[in-house]
Amino acid sequence: MPLEVVAGRRLGLRFAACALVAGLLAGCAAAPERAPKSGPVFYPPPPQPPRVQHLLTLTGARDLVPPETGFARFILGEGGDTEQLRRPYGSALHEGKLYVADSRAPGLAVFDIPNKRFKVVTGSGRGRMKRPINVTIDADGTKFVTDTERNQVLVYDREDAFVAAYGAPGQFKPVDTAIAGERLYVADILHHRVQVLDKRTGATLFEFGKPGRAPGELHLPTNLAIGGGGDVFVVETGNFRVQRFTAEGRPVRTYGQIGNTPGSFARPKGIALDRDGRMYVGDAAFQNVQIFDADGRLLLAFGQSEEGVAGLSLPAGVAIDYNNAALFRAYAHPQFQIEYVILVASQFGPNQIDVFGFGRMQGFSDSQEGAPGKGRGR
Repeated sequence: MPLEVVAGRRLGLRFAACALVAGLLAGCAAAPERAPKSGPVFYPPPPQPPRVQHLLTLTGARDLVPPETGFARFILGEGGDTEQLRRPYGSALHEGKLYVADSRAPGLAVFDIPNKRFKVVTGSGRGRMKRPINVTIDADGTKFVTDTERNQVLVYDREDAFVAAYGAPGQFKPVDTAIAGERLYVADILHHRVQVLDKRTGATLFEFGKPGRAPGELHLPTNLAIGGGGDVFVVETGNFRVQRFTAEGRPVRTYGQIGNTPGSFARPKGIALDRDGRMYVGDAAFQNVQIFDADGRLLLAFGQSEEGVAGLSLPAGVAIDYNNAALFRAYAHPQFQIEYVILVASQFGPNQIDVFGFGRMQGFSDSQEGAPGKGRGR
């Protein structure tokens, strides 16, 4: 279903003078002030047909248990919430639980949404995490966690028990993973390439990419997504673009370029694809997520509203989930029908995960939703 094209106001570039690789993984720009949320926040804003609604923000245990209840005081103590996110990057939902890679915990923060529980899984012994950046969860509940201090991909089972560590000394500095069948694609930010492993054993199958800017070359690949046809989408933060490869690593095309106008990038990081081929790309400098169609045409941007509410602060990982969308429908406007949820991590200010719903508002016709060129921007 087409979205409205956002003509929009210009995006402001906000580069910071921090070390480049450190900035890619834990940005250092100033964050906007956050105003209290006064009502439903939609993108695009009224009177345009809404397609994305901000649903809720998760920062820690208090967001699962209202603080005024006696039960909350019992589990959190009178002194306040000591269980909260510190530096989130990537996240994933599985069977009602939201797993967040928190590099300063260090571990996986787990929001058990149906049971309103919060915990942090740090691993132990050979499975202890040092600087987890991203988490990918397979259909059977197996978790693959990229750890940029250990320079390994750590594997945990559905019960969060440590299984294995992939990566020999000097092999890679993994930032993100993506699963396609029996393959585990690993973004290697150090060697500017993607390594492809057997997800069961960690054995290297092949690799693609090398330093550079030409088609097929990569510069600081940070995040991955797999398309419906099996193509691999790689965010190149250093090249300010997304590059698309076949499953075997042959270059197909690129999306975007450096700039300060809608559709361009300044510090792209997270990426996710929905079932209709729409591509979501988070940008830590623009403080938003841009949505593109399968041809690379900009459809919409969200994350900063004109009222200044529900703003993202240095967004990092972006994830899409269909299977657990029902858990969040109670937070949506009664007439807004959610198709799936979008998870976006913010790394500055109140470190948090923002949950957005993608869908449609009852009462708007398809012709209204498909009309291009009426967007008011960000």
